[in-house]
Formats: sequence, structure tokens, C-alpha cells
Amino acid sequence: MNLRSKFPTIPIKDVPASLPLNDAKNRRAVVLVVDDESVIADTLSEILSRSGYTAITAYDGEEALETALLMPPEMLIADVQLPGMNGIELAITVKRVFPDCKILLFSGQASTAELLASADRAGHRFTLLTKPVHPTELLKRISEGLGSAKANQFAGVTQ
Repeated sequence: MNLRSKFPTIPIKDVPASLPLNDAKNRRAVVLVVDDESVIADTLSEILSRSGYTAITAYDGEEALETALLMPPEMLIADVQLPGMNGIELAITVKRVFPDCKILLFSGQASTAELLASADRAGHRFTLLTKPVHPTELLKRISEGLGSAKANQFAGVTQ
């Protein structure tokens, strides 16, 4: 342990080599998970990481945008009810900056229906999953949205 830090240091030889940028075979899709309930965001990120995705976590819309600018996501999974910028506003902004980013929204509150309807009237169509989302269903939707060969049944994730 370094005397100036409370964090343990890892010898450089123990740090795994990163994948080459052009190695599409081993490339992991980047998924940005946003929820103000840290236990939900962290749990979803862990599930995604264990399932072969590069999962990044943010806890509000502004943090999510900053994170996306540093590491552009291929998919955004966001709770509709977030402090400050809500998940629908976040999704619209992310789609403007990253048009190819797929969007999945989720919520445990019935009040989100009007927000989603308002976005729909403005020409933004997003898929809404109801909390709690079973990991199997979530992984299926992500796989479908990202165009995985495993999934052909649903087309519910926005393109």
C-alpha cells in the first residue's frame, strides 16, 4: 500500500492488457446505466459486466452526459425519474449527440406514462420497461437492441 494513499497499488505486471481497438471479435459493447438509486444502478452494471458488456454507471442525468462524452455508449439504460434532468430528457439529449445510441428506459412509477406520451408526441419513441426488471428480460432487450445474433424476437428497443 502506498504511504500517500489509502488505496492499494497493483503492480503493472498484474494489470490486464487492454483489448486492441480494432479487435471486433473481443469488443464489449458500452452500456451506460443511469439510476439515482445507487443499489439499482450498481446491480445492473454488475449484471451487465458479468454478461460481457462494458457497463458504466451514473446516478443522475448530468453525470450521465459527462460520462457519455468521455466514453460514448452504444446503449443507454435510464430510469425515467431522475433528479434534475429526467430520463426522457437525458435520452433525447443522448440521441442528439449520439444518434446511433440505443435507448431503454425503465420506471417503477405510473406517473411516467405522461412523460413518455409527451416525448412520443414530440417524435421521440422509447421503450419503457417496468421496475423491477428481471435480469433475463433486461439482458434479452439489450441483446436485441444492440443487434446480437442471439435475439430476433423483439424490436422494442429504439434504433
